[in-house]
Amino acid sequence: MGRIAARVRVERERRGWTLARLADASGVSQAMISRIERGESSPTAVVLGKLSAAFELTVASLLALAEGAEGAEGHDGPAGGGAVDAGGGVRRRDDADEWCDPDTGYRRRQITGPRFPAEVAEIRLPAGARVPYPAAAFAFVRQLVWVLDGRLTFHDGDTVHELGPGDTVELGAPTARVFANTTDTPCRYAVVLTRGVRP
Repeated sequence: MGRIAARVRVERERRGWTLARLADASGVSQAMISRIERGESSPTAVVLGKLSAAFELTVASLLALAEGAEGAEGHDGPAGGGAVDAGGGVRRRDDADEWCDPDTGYRRRQITGPRFPAEVAEIRLPAGARVPYPAAAFAFVRQLVWVLDGRLTFHDGDTVHELGPGDTVELGAPTARVFANTTDTPCRYAVVLTRGVRP
């Protein structure tokens, strides 16, 4: 939690933003941001998504920066942590960075490393969990969601998709989105994204 707290503060200060400016850009209250920066509160997936969007970083990039991942300081492309075996590009499962949302139990494991041209993350969404993201979180990336196990109820703006194993959805123009597991069993899905202007 301390590294995320320090990273949020660093990202805010390097832009010359006050707490009020970040609160306005993210929709997260000044009080909450202050508690996060002091290490008194751990951000949820929802809050992390809002802060990342305000900084124009992906969630994976912000987490990688917090972990001090090699190559993560480059904001022009995707980032991710975890050790890579020298010479082979092999990333061991036990070495991959994983982050857990303290509110929902949502778990995010970074699959790709900082030099790979796309970000791939594995998400485990517990039964009954619901994680919304603002439209701003999708403004600077192209993204695909691929369900691996279980069922995912995906709200794409006003459209709702019921997705099962093997189903994918390619995201279009930025809009508010919700990842929800309305079942009584866990859901596992992958998120693949690249940074850049939509064609």
